[in-house]
Parts: sequence; C-alpha cells; structure tokens
Amino acid sequence: MAEDSQRNFRSVYYEKVGFRGVEEKKSLEILLKDDPLDIEKLCTFSQRFPLPSMYRGFVWKVLLGILPPYHESHAQVMMYRKEQYTDVLHALKVIRFVSDSTPQVDVYLRMYQLESGKLPRSPSFPLEPEDEVFLAIAKAMEEMVEDNVDCYWLIRCFVNQLNNKFRDSLPQLPKAFEQYLNLEDSRLLKHMKTCSVVTKLPYDLWFQKCFAGCLPESSLQRVWDKVISGSCKILVFVAVEILLTFKIKVMALNNAEKITKFLENIPQDSSDAIVSKAIDLWHKHCGTPVHSM
Repeated sequence: MAEDSQRNFRSVYYEKVGFRGVEEKKSLEILLKDDPLDIEKLCTFSQRFPLPSMYRGFVWKVLLGILPPYHESHAQVMMYRKEQYTDVLHALKVIRFVSDSTPQVDVYLRMYQLESGKLPRSPSFPLEPEDEVFLAIAKAMEEMVEDNVDCYWLIRCFVNQLNNKFRDSLPQLPKAFEQYLNLEDSRLLKHMKTCSVVTKLPYDLWFQKCFAGCLPESSLQRVWDKVISGSCKILVFVAVEILLTFKIKVMALNNAEKITKFLENIPQDSSDAIVSKAIDLWHKHCGTPVHSM
C-alpha cells in the first residue's frame, strides 16, 4: 500500500513539474517486452496516455495489424510487406500509372487503388471523394513517418480501419458533436443554429479525414493514437473543443460561410492545448480506460 502511495505521489509530482510521461514510458516499455504482445493492454494504454514518439510507429503497426503480436515474426513479416510494396510499385510503373517523378502521396493512392481493385482506367480520371480523404491522410502520415514502406502500410491499414471498423460510427459523429456541444455550451450551439451553420460545418475535414490538413503533426499524432487504438469518438471532442476555444470569434461571426471558413483554417498555435482539453473532455464524458499491468 505504501508503495502505491509513493508511486501516486511520484506521478502527481512528475505531472506538476512537466514530467508526466516518465512513468508512462516505463509502463509502455514493460508492455512492449511481452511476447506475444498484449493488443488489448496496448490499446488501453494508447487510449489513456499519449504514445512516446520513439515507440509510436511501432505501436501503431502492431495495433493496425501490420505486425503480429509475436516478436520473432516481426522481421520476416516486414520483409514480406516490403516485397509486396515493391511488387505493387513495379506493376504501376509497368502500366505507366506512376513514374519516378510522381509525388509520393499519389504513388500511395495508386498502390491502394490497385490493391483494392479500384484503379481507374486512366491516371487522368478525376479523383473520387474517397480518394481525397486518402490523400489528406497520406499527406499527414508522410510528415510523421520517414520510411516509404512503413508509411504506405500505415496509411493503407488506417484507411481500412476507417472504412471498415468505423464505417457505421463515422456518419453518427455530427449528431454526437451537436449533443456534446449542447452539454458544454448550449448558448454557442444556439448561436450556430441561428446562423444555420450546424449542417455546413467541415465534418468531412473533421471526421472523414480525421483532422488531417487541419491540425499540425504534433497534435494530430495524439488524436490518431486514440483513433488507431479503437476510438473514433475522440474526433467529436476535438471538434467540440475547437468551438469552445474559438467561441468569442465564432459568436462574433453571424454568417454561416464565414464561420465554416474560419473553422477550416483554425490558428495552429493553439492546437496542442485544444487536443489536451479535448482528451480531458473525452475522458470526462466517456470515462478513462482502466490500465492494468
């Protein structure tokens, strides 16, 4: 019991002096030594805490199924992933859909289209809305991940997660957004309804693209930690917190188009604080996952 009290004291102390992640990093390192890796515990950890940057890519690959739980298989599986990447890229070059001068995110899109049986007849065909979503996520992921093979697989599996696991949940998020904004600030929601802006908000940017192109990399990673580990509902609370943070600005605007335009291009300097408050809001309304070692 005394040991628990000492641990809790240390955690509070670390948090006060800005070292909140010290014990969390140690806890994650213990989880990463498990063989096989416990996916459920890694999900719980990722839901509760921000992932340390040095482990983020690895944990994302495990949670998205790119790597299996067994450590001994990791090298071989990644070798297969690399071979598949090389083969698909070669096929696209042979049919002249991509070349060495094609932007990397466009290469990722064509690879994904080929693998999912959705490659258009010609590279000049206009992009579908789902392609725009893919490109937004790819551009954001490209800023986070240096290795092209890792980057492609992370984009591919993240997009598949959104299209499959969250297919039924994502269309419900605008309604949930309205519900939670009403709980947090009914006056603000009333103003937005008066301006007829509620149905015109950038829901695609927020919920389909998961804030890719809206939040900078450092903030976006912390949001995607939660999405990749199983909760797309965090997106709702980021949207709510954006409105709460810029309430004065939004209340001063009485035109739907101006409000939407502002929300599509929010100032970047407050994004870290927005995400931190959004995670607190999410835990407040949805509870904090229990982390057991």
